[in-house]
Amino acid sequence: MCLTVAVSSGLAFFLGDSRTVVVASHDAVVTPTFDGYVALRTGPLLPDVRQATGGPIGVDLVLGKTQSSSVEELFARYAFIASEPDSQVAKVTAAVRDMAVSAALRGAALGMVPLGTWWLLGPHRRGQLFRGVRTRKGVAAALVLVSVPLLLWQPWSADEESQESQGEWEPLETFMAGFPIPAEAAGIEIRNSATTVQTQRLIQSAVDTYEKSTEFYDRAAEEAGALELHEPADDETVALVVSDRHDNIGMDRVARAIGDRAGATVVLDAGDDTSTGQPWEAFSLDSLNRAVDDLDRFAVAGNHDNGPFVAGYLDDLGWQMLDGTAVDAPWGGLLMGVDDPRSSGLGNWRDETGLSFSEVGERLADAACEVADDGERISTLLVHDANLGGESLARGCVDLVVGGHTHVQAGPELVEGEDGRAGYTFTNGTTGGAAYAIAVGSKPRRDADVSLVTYRDGHPVGTQWVRLRTNGVFVVGEYAELVLDDES
Repeated sequence: MCLTVAVSSGLAFFLGDSRTVVVASHDAVVTPTFDGYVALRTGPLLPDVRQATGGPIGVDLVLGKTQSSSVEELFARYAFIASEPDSQVAKVTAAVRDMAVSAALRGAALGMVPLGTWWLLGPHRRGQLFRGVRTRKGVAAALVLVSVPLLLWQPWSADEESQESQGEWEPLETFMAGFPIPAEAAGIEIRNSATTVQTQRLIQSAVDTYEKSTEFYDRAAEEAGALELHEPADDETVALVVSDRHDNIGMDRVARAIGDRAGATVVLDAGDDTSTGQPWEAFSLDSLNRAVDDLDRFAVAGNHDNGPFVAGYLDDLGWQMLDGTAVDAPWGGLLMGVDDPRSSGLGNWRDETGLSFSEVGERLADAACEVADDGERISTLLVHDANLGGESLARGCVDLVVGGHTHVQAGPELVEGEDGRAGYTFTNGTTGGAAYAIAVGSKPRRDADVSLVTYRDGHPVGTQWVRLRTNGVFVVGEYAELVLDDES
């Protein structure tokens, strides 16, 4: 009986549960089902789609609010995210798994109630109850107990026939007859009740974007594995630098492939992973994290990562967000960084607010030089805009400043600091290939850059940039040695 109660109630809890997550740039309500389909409910104006899961458990995704200036832009975004779906699939899977675990625990707890009641009653009281079951009162009580679940369920109650229920599911290839459908779309079905010729054109455009994006970035990731890059020595550590991704998740697998080819074990993210810093852009952060989640990850927020969302989300994903305090770096030296003061509008240095860009740069230099005065200079200063580390270099307190922001690669440039203590400044281009604040598209809108920094004995010893042109051709910069004398 306990097992029956636990299983039945657990299933009821599971099917009645839901979670709100951000999926494919939408607020989405995730509800588990047992129909074996992943169904995407897109709202009153767009057609619903579904695909079989290959198992008994399915899920309903009801898409809610997002930000888009047009339906065409929204469909293009869908196609782009679909070309790199793993992070979104993982998020929904985690939500369903969490609901399953929660339902199992609640079901098990409820299943213990009969056992606990049996134990608390004791033999004498149990005997009295069993004898009472054979009376008319006992029969009436049993009927009431049986009726309670039925009354709660109320199977005779039904909703009115809806427009949605009148629609029929048909294969995407049937709906798009005459238009080539990628193999990855096999098994996708679309509800045909609300579709129009205009909807068909939007889907055709989305499929075209999907195919172009998948082909371009897959080919780039494959070719990245054969690039001629600097080979690190056994005692050297390589860090992969990304910046200004601006939601271009297609470049994430390319950046990882370049990092693998170079032997990178660390990621330095110089910010502007998003265009506005809003929760709908969580898909971009999920994608980046999934691409590099087995590496040591450090990041700062850029000026387009407005507000607290980006930094907080990456922190929850396990990234070490730098806050102006020196931390031990995986290569043996000290690493420091701080969010761009323009991202929050505060410039919050510790507990202060209202600081300007230059004032934050001065406070950052104070902190870096305080560490250096104690005997160990900062190995790398990670900032969004390399200019934020200018004062730290001028005072001779850091080996290397790494940033982004300008979307144009520059450096490494030697800067002579006080007392001859030199350091370097280096700016990565835009990893997302962004011409403006957002880089969603079937290929980069301009050249897309990642960079590699090599460390030995706790200090940077070389940099190298790698550029993917808009035509899919790679250009690899020369490995630039960083020479720091003993006094530096």
